[in-house]
Amino acid sequence: MYDAASKCADDFINHEEILDTLAYADENKENAELIDALIEKAKLRKGLSHREASVLLACQIQEKNEEIFKLAEQIKKDFYGNRIVMFAPLYLSNYCINSCTYCPYHIKNKHIARKKLTQEEIRREVIALQDMGHKRLALEAGEDPVHNTMEYYLECINTIYGIKHKNGAIRRVNINIAATTVDNYRLLKEAGIGTYILFQETYHKESYLELHPAGPKHDYNYHTEAMDRAMEGGIDDVGLGVLFGLDKYRYEFAGLLMHAEHLEAAFGVGPHTISVPRLKRADDIDPGQFDNGIDDDIFAKLVACIRISVPYTGMIISTRENQTTRERVLHLGISQISGGSRTSVGGYYEPEPEDEKSEQFDVSDTRSLDEVVRWLMEMDYIPSFCTACYREGRTGDRFMSLCKSGQIQNCCHPNALMTLKEYLMDYASPETKAIGDKLIEREALNVPNEKARAVVMENLRYIEQDNRRDFRF
Repeated sequence: MYDAASKCADDFINHEEILDTLAYADENKENAELIDALIEKAKLRKGLSHREASVLLACQIQEKNEEIFKLAEQIKKDFYGNRIVMFAPLYLSNYCINSCTYCPYHIKNKHIARKKLTQEEIRREVIALQDMGHKRLALEAGEDPVHNTMEYYLECINTIYGIKHKNGAIRRVNINIAATTVDNYRLLKEAGIGTYILFQETYHKESYLELHPAGPKHDYNYHTEAMDRAMEGGIDDVGLGVLFGLDKYRYEFAGLLMHAEHLEAAFGVGPHTISVPRLKRADDIDPGQFDNGIDDDIFAKLVACIRISVPYTGMIISTRENQTTRERVLHLGISQISGGSRTSVGGYYEPEPEDEKSEQFDVSDTRSLDEVVRWLMEMDYIPSFCTACYREGRTGDRFMSLCKSGQIQNCCHPNALMTLKEYLMDYASPETKAIGDKLIEREALNVPNEKARAVVMENLRYIEQDNRRDFRF
């Protein structure tokens, strides 16, 4: 029985409810009156239910779809302005005992190079990332209780936060690791992580069990209920995501929104972020083996419908997608992107030898961070290296209340400008710096509060003239 507030995965991701939702969407995909009403409701910026949003995703009326895209773009601007948060992944280890059929880290893959970074190797990688200009990392690792222990993760986090090189510092460490216990989540919280990220891969339980035939990840309920345990352990910023292409995208979309609704119902705060990865080619993985791939048009509509359904939630796209695709969905709802990424264990300090490749998937956008930053600014986006909310305690329901009210803009816009100024001073190429300085000069005038604007202007001068860093609202 469907129950959004239940702590049982089979209740809050209820198969029958999803099937009923998809049937309802099919029945109403050309119901112009209902679709108009749902679009009007979405304009209130309060979000839509999984059933309502599924109708819009299924909509077959071209002019209504154009309205959906237009609304998604406006809602993105209303909540996030023209800021795009920058981050990079850092793979710690690809040792894994699971048998996931879509991931080259699966235990049966005997020819991929297995690696685990030492603390000294992490230090070298992090300095390389700092020298690129990154301030925010997402740690990644396979599931292996011998190689990838909680003690190892905690040591890695402590090492990363302790590295200061020139003007560089990693100010926020997010982590994407396997489902674990409440006690372990509490340890991660105490270590100072930002967001705990865990992709569901697929919400379709039967497919999930087939795609994860062996290993601890085979336990669908334990995996799906991980965010509840993270919340109980004190982590109130969690990141959801599915791997589009494993199962039917409309099923995944409904399940994803139901998971967000569950977190709201059970804990009073929805997901901090939602990621939208698509299945890509990897070491011994051919996406053609899976028959649920989605094209760029469907992918764009998914992003737009997620944006209007959970307007307060950050949306992430990685270098799995190429420049053209990333540019398209930036306008429709994406608020965080990676730049200069490596999906290998290490690889920032020095490239991997050809015979030691350890990538989890092929990177489609191979540009440097500087090139990505310049590209964003040429489209009038503000690349933001801000980590202030996490460090000022604006997490969970405190962040969401500010975001839902629109007040977060008074913090985020100034912080984006000041952290971009740091990047321009310390890491940017001359061409990128010239474009960025003009953008900051123009955007500083858009800080709405007069006193805040004066502080921003003063801090920008301190950054440039006095080599001072890390101002934040």
